Amino acid sequence: MRGTDPTEVPFATVHEAFADSARAVPDHPVLAVTPSSGWEIGGRRDISYRDAARRVEALTALYRAAGYGMGHRVALLLLNRPEHFLHLLALNALGAGIVPVNPDYAPDEMLYLLEHSEADLAVSVPERVADLEAVSRRLPRPIPVVNAMALPSTLPLPVRPAATGTPNAKTEAALFYTSGTTGRPKGCIISNLYFLNVAHEYARMGGIIAIRPGEDRILNPLPTFHQNCGAVTFTTAVVTRNCLITADRFHARSWWKDVVATGATAIHYLGIMVPALLNQPETPEEKQQKVRFGFGAGVDPAGRAAFEKRFGFPIAEGWAMTETGNFFKDAHEPRQTDRRAIGKSNAWMEARIVDEKDNELPRGAPGELVVRAPGADPRRGFYSGYLKDPAATDVAWRGGWFHTGDTCLIQDDGMVVFLDRKKNIIRRSGENIAAAEVDACLQTHPAIDRVAAIAVPDEMRQEEVMACVVLKPGHTPDAATAASITEHALARLAYYKAPGWVFFRDSLPLTSTQKVQKAQMFPSGTDPRKLPGAFDLREKKKHTKR
Repeated sequence: MRGTDPTEVPFATVHEAFADSARAVPDHPVLAVTPSSGWEIGGRRDISYRDAARRVEALTALYRAAGYGMGHRVALLLLNRPEHFLHLLALNALGAGIVPVNPDYAPDEMLYLLEHSEADLAVSVPERVADLEAVSRRLPRPIPVVNAMALPSTLPLPVRPAATGTPNAKTEAALFYTSGTTGRPKGCIISNLYFLNVAHEYARMGGIIAIRPGEDRILNPLPTFHQNCGAVTFTTAVVTRNCLITADRFHARSWWKDVVATGATAIHYLGIMVPALLNQPETPEEKQQKVRFGFGAGVDPAGRAAFEKRFGFPIAEGWAMTETGNFFKDAHEPRQTDRRAIGKSNAWMEARIVDEKDNELPRGAPGELVVRAPGADPRRGFYSGYLKDPAATDVAWRGGWFHTGDTCLIQDDGMVVFLDRKKNIIRRSGENIAAAEVDACLQTHPAIDRVAAIAVPDEMRQEEVMACVVLKPGHTPDAATAASITEHALARLAYYKAPGWVFFRDSLPLTSTQKVQKAQMFPSGTDPRKLPGAFDLREKKKHTKR
């Protein structure tokens, strides 16, 4: 890293940073995949900076020849394959942005993403081309879909010309969609500066998360349509001349085999991974692995202690949102592992706790966590705004602080402690699920009169979706009706958004304006899963590739 300012970013674009590393360490690996994924690229499970640079150069020429450039967006449904990052770099070199597609999206969800983003082209793995083509035909302006593994010699031309100008730090590099409380996902505009700023923050983190330039191999099984893997870890690997290892998904049974086979020295995790690995029988590989640290979020303090004792390396809890880019982290000893401590204000992001009127609260008092970048530009390194929704952007940034919707407190020592979520969000296995989106879907079920989706505890997945349902006259509150409700959602939403529990009620608690009072649904301390009439539909939510 150059300079003395820890927030200094010496590159203008992600591609520029990659090109610098490719010149410096051409033979070092930049991307790799796990054996359990079954993937390869060029007959290998890893790719060097030199080989990646050649492939990126060829892709850049292909996109340039077709007229893609500044202002264009290309939807990528490439799973966690290395090709995702090669296309990202090629488009980034031209000033075009990517729109990562969640492969678990149902057709209606994909339709919304493609239409809202105004993507000019979709690039897909072979097995999903037909799905995207079917969705594209429903667009007011259908877009072409190409197979990433068999690209044509000439790409379809974009309908609109590229904008003028040269890519810079403010240029849009990606559009990440994240669930909001109003139902439809919001498109977070992510700039080059966001990618590079968070990478340099990670690279300079220190403590138990001390990146070794040119020596580390970071295994991240999280999806590329999330900023964690798609922006943070990838760009960190690039600027530190290291290697990012991806997987098709997290596999508890083969995890340590993958860790050993890939030579991983660091891992990323979500809360669900820790109990899943602790529940596995001991394997020789878990003793052979050479991991120095783990970095993630959502682990119960007791689970963290058990994990570190069994597997022999520390895991650091952190906090971030798609909108913030920057993060808090409890990575310096002595770590506060007996609570959900998520870190302190730092050179990249500072915290404040406020009440409902945005008045700052004293240390130790719970309230909403609001954050900003220190210095003259409070939005430095954050998202550039919500696409086509400046009003929502302004509300989120009222008073010059980004409002997270999370309830936290700040201790006397400055440590931020996470308590709960203020927003109407259900957090299942690391996925943010907007309850309003589930409500809107279920309301179209022919048997449902009123419905409210809420979060209930889940021992494995942190939270699960429960649909509290009032039926129309003539319908029976039985197991068959409950199953039909979950099946209705599975046909229209990503599988993880469907209700894993259905609970029938005679009525829902309402305000004077007929809004559901979800906080009044059950008495305090009640576990709705254990009440008579709660139907367990979790078995129907098994992940299947669409």
